[in-house]
Amino acid sequence: MKKIFLAAFLLISATSLAQNWTTNFEEAKATAEKEGKSILLVFSGSDWCATCIKLDKNVWQSEVFKAYAQDKLVLLRADFPKKKNNALPDELRTSNLALAEKYNKEGFFPLVVVLDKKGKVIAKKGYENQSADKFVAELQALIP
Repeated sequence: MKKIFLAAFLLISATSLAQNWTTNFEEAKATAEKEGKSILLVFSGSDWCATCIKLDKNVWQSEVFKAYAQDKLVLLRADFPKKKNNALPDELRTSNLALAEKYNKEGFFPLVVVLDKKGKVIAKKGYENQSADKFVAELQALIP
C-alpha cells in the first residue's frame, strides 16, 4: 500500500511540475496567437553543452521561471543532441535545423530567442550562469 501511495504521489508531483515545451514551431505560433503570449525559443545541446544543461537546471526547472512562463510564454525547444542514443527523429532534426538556419545562424548554444506570436524576433540572449530570478527579470525587460 505504501508503494502505491508513493508512486501516485511521485506521479502527481512530476505532472504538476512539468512544463509544456513543444518542438513544433507552427504549433507554438498557433498557441501564442490564441493565448496572446510570446514564444521563447531555446537552442540547446542537451547531451553535450554544459552551459545548456546548467541553464535547464538553474532556470527552466525553477519555480520562478515556471510561474512566469505559465502566464507569459509558449515554450519551444530546438535540441541538437550529439550522442547516438539521443538522436532525434529525422523530421524533428530537419525542423530544428530549419529553425537554426532562420534564428541561430551563428550556432550559439545555448541561445534564447524571444519571438512575437508571428515568429518575429523580439530579442536574443545567452545564459551567463545567473539565478532564475535574474534571468526572469531580464526576460521581463525584453518582452513587451
